[in-house]
Amino acid sequence: MVIKNIDELTSHGFKEGRKLALEICEYAIRSVNALDLTKKFLNLKDHILEIKGLHWDLAKLNNIYVIGGGKATYAIGKAVEEILREHLTGGIITVKKGEKRRLKKIKVVEAGHPLPDEDGYKATKEIVDIAQKAGQEDLIICAITGGASALMPQPEDGISMNDLKTITKLLLDSGAPIEDINTVRNHISKIKGGRLAKMAQPATIVSLILIDEIAGEPWGPTVGDKTTFDEAIKSLKKHKLWEAVPESIKTHLIKGKENPSMETPSPEELRQLKAYNSAIGNNILMCEAAQKKAEALGLNSVILTCELEGESREAGISLAGIAKEIRKRNRPLKPPCAVIAGGETTVKIQANERGLGGPNQEFALAASLKISGQENITICAIGTDGTDGPTEIAGAIVDGRTRQRAEEAGINIFESLSQHDSSQVAIKLKDAVYTYPTDTNVMDLYLMIIL
Repeated sequence: MVIKNIDELTSHGFKEGRKLALEICEYAIRSVNALDLTKKFLNLKDHILEIKGLHWDLAKLNNIYVIGGGKATYAIGKAVEEILREHLTGGIITVKKGEKRRLKKIKVVEAGHPLPDEDGYKATKEIVDIAQKAGQEDLIICAITGGASALMPQPEDGISMNDLKTITKLLLDSGAPIEDINTVRNHISKIKGGRLAKMAQPATIVSLILIDEIAGEPWGPTVGDKTTFDEAIKSLKKHKLWEAVPESIKTHLIKGKENPSMETPSPEELRQLKAYNSAIGNNILMCEAAQKKAEALGLNSVILTCELEGESREAGISLAGIAKEIRKRNRPLKPPCAVIAGGETTVKIQANERGLGGPNQEFALAASLKISGQENITICAIGTDGTDGPTEIAGAIVDGRTRQRAEEAGINIFESLSQHDSSQVAIKLKDAVYTYPTDTNVMDLYLMIIL
């Protein structure tokens, strides 16, 4: 079981649609569990370790380490421990604060997310130490999942952790797409943009990456970087952040632009090293699992996109419009049906807008305004990592009665959305989705049920 409060969520509104939506979401999220996915990639037989076509004779390896970071990294570490057992030397991974589970041989450190903190900084120094001390006959397994950018902070010399926190908050509040955010992050870090892979030489480093980005390609500190210092500067200027950026970061980016030797390693450069990157799961797998479950439940289904992005409220309104078209005119498919999407929308926050919420909650509540009064439409948006923005809520589920229920409770959904204060609405209406640890992070799942 992933979703904690299914009984509460299906106790009101269009119960049939809610039950179907949550059953599909449950199945889809479980299909990309990082522990199960990792065990499909690693195989140990007769002292021969295989990882996606690569083989190692354990008798010829001196050490096997596990390093990495991310919200679902614990599950990857657990899978590796269960497979390698006594053959594993040790290691360290960083996870989001609140992850209380621990491993036997791999040190698990709770760190700050979405803003980096000192705990993450100290743990990442230990990760760097392992990478730099590893020798020719050592194997490093690097686990990378969503959240690793914040959970593995190691700013360049001259950039303080306070400055790193400042730039991170500026980027997140700007609503910039993750590609632009990572372009900046890669150029102010000692390990990002492929630098960690270079540090690990002459050891072999194999990264197991749970993808949580729209591009759908492996990413992280062991993957070559296609972007440049110049693009990092342009990204900050495009989102009107350059003037607010700490001076230490401006200085470093300008210096890097003027000195090609400082550039992050390219994919071509890393292909010459003993560095291998494998995607163990992604948003596409999850959406396909959702479609499989929907069809098994007797619903016509379509995967609308696995690359949904944009402002959360606007995306919610747009998808709600599609639900209404289906309900009224039977197109692009006929009810009973499920419309599935994956991706990651964003919220742009102004200085005077300081409510508590997250993009999935905003998506769902904005959609509820559009489908108000529409019979038999249910819409759900869930963060697959179990958290939405800075909250412990995973997302929200709404239907055609949500707006009426809110008005009866004295809640103005539109006003709450204007202040990015969606959590209090979802909680009061008992429409906030809570999960147990999901052991995954492949962006967000958006689901519409039209009966």
